[in-house]
Amino acid sequence: MFANIEGKRVPDVTFKTRRDHEWIDMTTDELFKDRSVIVFSLPGAFTPTCSSSHAPRYNQLAPLFRANGIDEIVCVSVNDAFVMDEWKVAQKADRITFLPDGNGEFTDGMGLLVGKEDLGFGKRSWRYSMLVRDGVVEKAFVEPEEPGDPFHVSDADTMLGHVAPEADKPFDVTVFSRPGCVFCARAKGLLRDAGIEFEELVLNRDYTDRTLRAVASATSYPQVFINGSHVGGADALEAWLAEQGRAAARDAA
Repeated sequence: MFANIEGKRVPDVTFKTRRDHEWIDMTTDELFKDRSVIVFSLPGAFTPTCSSSHAPRYNQLAPLFRANGIDEIVCVSVNDAFVMDEWKVAQKADRITFLPDGNGEFTDGMGLLVGKEDLGFGKRSWRYSMLVRDGVVEKAFVEPEEPGDPFHVSDADTMLGHVAPEADKPFDVTVFSRPGCVFCARAKGLLRDAGIEFEELVLNRDYTDRTLRAVASATSYPQVFINGSHVGGADALEAWLAEQGRAAARDAA
């Protein structure tokens, strides 16, 4: 069973990173001293859960964490600098610092280096997250010791619940669009004006009309989805935003 790491000082190690094609050493003192830092660590870059859920959500919530006093969000894995840098590019996760723990020194010092030889991985990090203030672990969420690759408590939402339990989470928004569509441009403009981030899926690049019919029973553009609900086109989106504004005004009254 893993030892409790809360109250523990992070190990004194040097991360070998790359910047502009040069090797740059980063020490744990530089990273953590007089700062509030969230660290989430995972078994490996480009692996399924790490790529589909763990890293993307921390990247999405990074502005909210920073608005609540977090200086930096760091992803650590027992991989080399080249792999971590390429993974960051693939993830489009420019709000997160990706740190290579190539020799496993940091992970070992945290007591969370485990054997993954059955998968051909060698020694890797157990999945966990922690809030570190001035080099000391204030809160840790370590995944339970069970077979496979558990992912229950080290996620970004759980950490946000500790850091800022009353914070409003950002909307999850997807816009199905097509090239040259003026109504699509209007919908995207409405979202930008409201300060709402969104992902755009473009017809015949990211999907076909078959997909749109399947998920929205629609053939017109755009089609906007928010938090799992189908809002509709630009006019419907404008009405939805107006209602959000009215609700916010009622809450503030």
